[in-house]
Amino acid sequence: MKKVIHILIAVLLFGMIPSASAQFGKQKKADALYNSFSFVKAINVYKEMVDNNYNVDYAKRRLADSYSMLRDPQNASAYYAEVVKQPKVDSEYYLKYALALRGLKKYEESEIWLNKYKETGVVDTRIQKIMEDKNFITNIFNIKQQFFSKTVPFNSELSDFGAVEKNNVITFASSRDKGVGIKRTYSWNQQPFLDLFTLKKDGETLSEAKKVEGDINTKFHEGQISLSKDGKTMYFTRNNYTDGKKGKDGEGINNLKLYKATLNEDDKWEKVVELPFNNNNYSVGHPSLTSDGKTLYFASDMPGGKGKSDIYKVSVNGDSYGTPENLGDKINTEGQEVFPFVHSDGNLFFSSDGLQGLGQLDIFATVLDDDGNIQEIINLGSPVNSPMDDFSFFLNDTGETGFISSNREGGVGDDDIYGFDRVPLFAIKGVVTDAINKQPIKDAKIIIKDANGNQIADLLTDDKGKYNYSADRETTYTVEASHPKYLPEPSKIADTRNSKGKSFVQVDFELDPVQDVDVLADINIENIYFDFDKHTIRKDAEVELEKISDLLLKTYPGMEIEIGSHTDSRGSFKYNEALGMRRANSTYNYLVSRGVDPKRIKKHEGFGEYNLVNDCKDGADCSEEAHQLNRRSVFTILKMK
Repeated sequence: MKKVIHILIAVLLFGMIPSASAQFGKQKKADALYNSFSFVKAINVYKEMVDNNYNVDYAKRRLADSYSMLRDPQNASAYYAEVVKQPKVDSEYYLKYALALRGLKKYEESEIWLNKYKETGVVDTRIQKIMEDKNFITNIFNIKQQFFSKTVPFNSELSDFGAVEKNNVITFASSRDKGVGIKRTYSWNQQPFLDLFTLKKDGETLSEAKKVEGDINTKFHEGQISLSKDGKTMYFTRNNYTDGKKGKDGEGINNLKLYKATLNEDDKWEKVVELPFNNNNYSVGHPSLTSDGKTLYFASDMPGGKGKSDIYKVSVNGDSYGTPENLGDKINTEGQEVFPFVHSDGNLFFSSDGLQGLGQLDIFATVLDDDGNIQEIINLGSPVNSPMDDFSFFLNDTGETGFISSNREGGVGDDDIYGFDRVPLFAIKGVVTDAINKQPIKDAKIIIKDANGNQIADLLTDDKGKYNYSADRETTYTVEASHPKYLPEPSKIADTRNSKGKSFVQVDFELDPVQDVDVLADINIENIYFDFDKHTIRKDAEVELEKISDLLLKTYPGMEIEIGSHTDSRGSFKYNEALGMRRANSTYNYLVSRGVDPKRIKKHEGFGEYNLVNDCKDGADCSEEAHQLNRRSVFTILKMK
């Protein structure tokens, strides 16, 4: 019997060895597929590991990440829900789970896991931006709509994205299976490799899509493009493949690169050249050329960036290029910033999963000030954005039509192209200025009422006296402007009827200053002070007197003032009266020496010690600092104009 038992144990052990070895081999195979971005195949092998109860926690983490890479939040969140329960799991999975939940519109549940991630002490600006506006989701759906989405008839059952239009020709990337011979598939998602296609537009009629002619398309990916203003130069994205040779980095990865091509007389693209700032070790792609052809924007995961991929720009001078410049923290986050697009008006559009959005990649726009500086970044809202990936924004030169790409629900294939018509928001805007000196008035209060007299807006003007309000067309509004230090002006009518072809109506105000109002506080003019028993103007007093000179000479040329000068209590009343008068004369003479008309200084008097600002009377035990407060010249405005 013992012999039989020993044989059975030996058989069992012998049987276990190849089984464990086989499972280890599966993991090795799955990891190799994952590391080479063959996520669809990797998922199948990791699922076998789970079914065989081998290294299950690890396999589930890989499954969740694989589905996340395939932009499938439904399956990704299902696995992340199990992963976050694993003991001692990396806190990064809290964030991954939260972001996947946002892709399913589960915003409240997502916030729970964002808070868990935040509680681990990790500093991540993505979390701050996502959580800083608790009412974001409500507000984004309530903003005035200016983009109206529509389907296009040229999507396939596979991936289509990156549509741009130039001279009635639409160019886009697609993995549709067209052409002779066997179509190779991309290991990432098991779809055919992307090529560039074009179709011609004649009014509402579109021709059949066909591959771009010339030397652009290869057996690898060709993606997002950008065309020069004349349509004769194309910048495009392609896998690292030049002169028939496939390039790889040190880990065997074939990254993306940017290329340029020229359109010949036969409407074929030729003279394909690689841009000099490409690198085998990282990806460079998603080009967008400014209308003047002098700057090229692109996305890259090059070293030194802030996140997974950042947006850069580089100067262009013919065939010469400057050094790529990262757009910095206003644009880039720890997440992905991709697919930049610069419109002819200078505004930058891009996609990001690191800014406050509806789910995964959302499309954002920069708002520029008068000097071209980025003033604000706004989410374009629905229907441009969805809980899924929204990217590859394009807007024609007139700003009326364009395209986006998305893998949102209801599409024909994987990624789909969507068209849109844009009806620009209409604005009531204006400037509030001082009626005397024509200078802008900051913090003037603007009240806007609708046609029924109901107040609908309460705004304050900015540093330049400007205000801006998004309004409806084909109606009328009443606009009021006020400021505590200015006389009110009658309300004005903002008529937005017959606004076709216009984007705003201008309503400006000029306010008269209120008489006898001390405006010195607004420009930080203080009393001036004197040394003990002296009437000479000190250096610190000169600074204040220069401000008053500018106020009288430049800002309010009709203003009139008076000067009152004082002393501390030390010395006799009679002596201090004389000392106060000497100080008043010194103050008066300084202003006159700077060009101030003496007639505008209606009075300058010395009051001695009669108007002390504290209790430092004769015999009081006061510090030198307390006495100093009484040795002063004070300015009073008598008239503003």
